[in-house]
Amino acid sequence: MPKTYKISVLPGDGIGREVMPQALRVLDVVQQTGGFDTEIQVFECGGEYYAKNKIEWSTEAEQFTKSEADAVLLGAIGANDNSGNSIRLPDGNLAGYSVVIGLRMDLDLYANVRPVQLFEGVWTPIKEKGPEQVNMTIIRENTEGLYAPARGTLSRGGTSEIAIDSRIITRKGSERVIRYAFETAKKGKGAPVDSIKRVTCVDKSNLLAGCQLFRGVFNEIGLENPDIERDYAYVDAWTQWVIRRPEQYNVVVAPNEFGDIITDLGAAIQGGLGIAPAANIGDGHGVFEPVHGSAPKYAGSNTANPIAAILAMSMMLDWLSSEHRDDRIQNAAFVVKDSVVEVLREGRIRTQDLCVGDWKQVAPSSTENVASAIIDAIKNRVEG
Repeated sequence: MPKTYKISVLPGDGIGREVMPQALRVLDVVQQTGGFDTEIQVFECGGEYYAKNKIEWSTEAEQFTKSEADAVLLGAIGANDNSGNSIRLPDGNLAGYSVVIGLRMDLDLYANVRPVQLFEGVWTPIKEKGPEQVNMTIIRENTEGLYAPARGTLSRGGTSEIAIDSRIITRKGSERVIRYAFETAKKGKGAPVDSIKRVTCVDKSNLLAGCQLFRGVFNEIGLENPDIERDYAYVDAWTQWVIRRPEQYNVVVAPNEFGDIITDLGAAIQGGLGIAPAANIGDGHGVFEPVHGSAPKYAGSNTANPIAAILAMSMMLDWLSSEHRDDRIQNAAFVVKDSVVEVLREGRIRTQDLCVGDWKQVAPSSTENVASAIIDAIKNRVEG
């Protein structure tokens, strides 16, 4: 009997509540045409939920998401109070921290995967570069580094005087994310410039002991994969090289905090956060999300770009197809992405963030209308 895939949906805060329903509209259409079944469970969580209930999510939501769901779709976390200040927990973390970081740590989601692909019909700030030059995947270690919860503040007389953040790099953490990067390169088509399958290690190993360990493990795993070219860059140098020659890069792997920074640069290169999806992958677990954040000031305006959320949903389908060897879902993932590409290429329907460059004269469309255009493209593909 065909499997029914259980999906936990966590819209979260701000525009997450607007883009995630659009991704579900697309999922509903593509599962009908693709012949597979899902069980969707939608749960409130995040800052707004905390403000009302003094907990970040319900016990039911946490239990289903961590123990029963085959995959998770996450919208965005982060809300403001009536004064415009971020809603925070008593320990100072943003309300919703336990949802995002809790999932990452409890499910051991060690690889953050960020496709950086410029689509036809989307403006990039890099002069004389186009879709044929920008197509890489940045993979960031996701559970340790500077973001590991090993930190503290020393106060004397009620005044905070010293703050310490410990950067933790382990062989285990490095090895598994680097292996993931090499496996990703094996499955791809190589770098745009020369079709060579290449993994670039981005670190600061000229100064930092943790990065020296990370690069050492990179070299060890590289020797096990002689068909994949090894490449190296210090993180500060990489930020200018990727602007000058993005076509050189195929797969990039980096420690947590450096990966966090360079992936936002990647989003700018591909046209903005509104079309940048991400996957957080562990062994048998996956959480998929747009990376644009909750953007509270735009919430309720029906202007947020739903494409990142829709592409995140497509990444979820692709991952499920690999995990469960289900070709029906893989075909659906291709249809969703191809339909997004078609709508962007046509250039007539897009949200305000994409009405720039050659498309600055285009009248902006609403969040809902962009999703409707993608749904129409899916139906036309299936019927055609």
